[in-house]
Amino acid sequence: MRFFRVIGALLVLAGVLSLGVWRGWVPLPAEWNPWAPLDVRASPNVLTRFKLGRLQDDPALCDEVLKTSGLRVSHQADSPADAACPLRNILRVQGADVALSSSFLASCPLAVAFALFERHSLQPAAQAVFGQAVARVDHLGSFACRNMYNRADGRLSQHASANALDIAGFRLADGRSVSVLKDWPGEGDSARFLRQVRDSACEDFNVVLSPDYNAAHRNHFHLDMGRWWVCR
Repeated sequence: MRFFRVIGALLVLAGVLSLGVWRGWVPLPAEWNPWAPLDVRASPNVLTRFKLGRLQDDPALCDEVLKTSGLRVSHQADSPADAACPLRNILRVQGADVALSSSFLASCPLAVAFALFERHSLQPAAQAVFGQAVARVDHLGSFACRNMYNRADGRLSQHASANALDIAGFRLADGRSVSVLKDWPGEGDSARFLRQVRDSACEDFNVVLSPDYNAAHRNHFHLDMGRWWVCR
């Protein structure tokens, strides 16, 4: 009985503390305050995923976070409700500190996760392995109104809600290209870089699938913000 009383007291204390933080009665640094907007410039921590999740249906909060992202974006009109794959609160990501092979559509969580990835995962890996920055990200697109693996039946892909991005490779500052298809099977710097990128991307996205997952991903990294956590 005493054990349950202690647990109950701790739950009440946690609830009071959470209310105090939310109301602003208990001061916390913004990066450790779950209700403070995410700052993309700050190092990710255990609250980052929670803060990313808050962006899905809060356009005003999304706009506030985007100010720290370094992304160049434009807001897209919602698609008709009867569309096969309706889109709401969608952005077109046109660029960042790193160039893109083309713009892409993205949910707010995906766009902000990409900004986190570029700043805290991709560029540090490039500097560690090559001593230079990544100048461009080459991707295969984000939005595609289809089921997983293009099957006739089954669950919709995260691509159907612009909540996923497929990255095929990178262009370094000196013009060198790194390709998932060509360089993943190797053992040199390019292969080492790609594995560092894959591993660190798992801190930024909910799902990261690489050539290690299956043959369908032999030429790209699939990155998405779906409900599951997978790093392969």
